[in-house]
Amino acid sequence: MSIRLFQKKANLPQSFGFLKTDLHSHILPGIDDGAKDVEESLELVRGLHALGYDRLIATPHILMELHPNSAATVLPALEQLRSAVREAGLDVRIDAAAEYMMDDGFEPVLEAGNLLTLPGNRVLVEMGFINPPPRLHDYLFRLQTKGYKPLLAHPERYLFLKDRFGEYQRLREIGCEFQLNLLSLHGYYGKPVRDTAQKLLKHNLIDFLGTDLHHARHLDNLQNLLTDSAAMSLLQRHTFKNTQL
Repeated sequence: MSIRLFQKKANLPQSFGFLKTDLHSHILPGIDDGAKDVEESLELVRGLHALGYDRLIATPHILMELHPNSAATVLPALEQLRSAVREAGLDVRIDAAAEYMMDDGFEPVLEAGNLLTLPGNRVLVEMGFINPPPRLHDYLFRLQTKGYKPLLAHPERYLFLKDRFGEYQRLREIGCEFQLNLLSLHGYYGKPVRDTAQKLLKHNLIDFLGTDLHHARHLDNLQNLLTDSAAMSLLQRHTFKNTQL
């Protein structure tokens, strides 16, 4: 796949280099629904690097029924990918944390501690797209009492919050940061998600941008996003914490 970094409007970014770090991706080989093997992992790393990123933090799913990952699976996969990146001569830093599903299986994981974290002791968490977990606020509170900072992945995709927009502000007030998926702004997940993403940005509720990259199709759509002048102009009106990681 070729990456075109052409932007018609010179004042808009020609790459995602202004973010430097992608903190949400599924590029580790063979441990979740992202890259299936090292070869696919390298394809994704090359694509993200060509799009301007110089640091990638892999966040494989930890979802007990489907992807029962832990440090025992994540860290060997990280070392495997790092080795492949070195052998390929790619000048990109690879790190890993995890994306934790806040379902019933999260309880024992949270209680055990030793979570795989992003910089700043942040824990990337997600929830189901249909309904919030009954213990959402309890989980967020307990994460903080254990010294973690909760970071909610793709808040724009939880459409049960679309008509309860005040809940976003409440989650922020109790200490939860938000990470927006870039492809949401390009309509990849549908118009309702795009509309919510735009609204979250306009209310200055987004802390981080992430790719949530799983496969080459995501790379193609990220490239197309760079030519979406409306979306890129909206991003230019905000600042994000990616560069602080």
